[in-house]
Amino acid sequence: MTSFNTEQVKAGSAMYSRFVLSIYDFFFLWYNLRFLWKCPARFLLDLYNQYISSNHLDIGVGTGYFLDRCKFPDTDIRLALMDLNPNSLRAASRRLSRYKPETYRRSATEPFNLDAAAFDSVGMMNLLHCIPGDMKTKSIVFKHVKEVMNPGAVVFGSTILYEGINRNARATFAIKYANKKGYMANLNDSLEDLVESLRGIFPDSSVNVIGCEALFWARK
Repeated sequence: MTSFNTEQVKAGSAMYSRFVLSIYDFFFLWYNLRFLWKCPARFLLDLYNQYISSNHLDIGVGTGYFLDRCKFPDTDIRLALMDLNPNSLRAASRRLSRYKPETYRRSATEPFNLDAAAFDSVGMMNLLHCIPGDMKTKSIVFKHVKEVMNPGAVVFGSTILYEGINRNARATFAIKYANKKGYMANLNDSLEDLVESLRGIFPDSSVNVIGCEALFWARK
């Protein structure tokens, strides 16, 4: 069984204070995605619009930016939000209050134990690079996700890679700094390992790299 350092897991989500969340959309989803990671937010939003269902679980919710802007396939929506950080859960649930979301404070590194009906789609944007360990270790998250998916359901998301990608000097500095602070844990993350880890759980899967971001989807 994979074991995670609890303090390292908490560090990956601890930075999201109320202040950080107040600048999150501009700093992380506009500036960083466009100028550091070279993957503008529209590419992540495209994933939502392509794969989201009306029975959706989102893990690592940030401010709820993409869920606020994406197009659900119909108006009868069941939305669930899951995050280890209570500030993120509050901010996203408030922003998405029109959907009356279910909220779960959980770590993706542990079995979810949601005691709820399974989902037809699961989103996990920029989550894996915050989880300690290499991709083989992080693949336990895919196993936990699979357990709450209905047959035919799709999981989709993104993560920032470090090995084997083209990145500018600012991106290199930002990733190393975030790893030193414990906000990210991706210095060993590569495209090859992500593809292998994902296919080990979901044979029907795909990964596409844009800048520093790996965008993926997989079907149960």
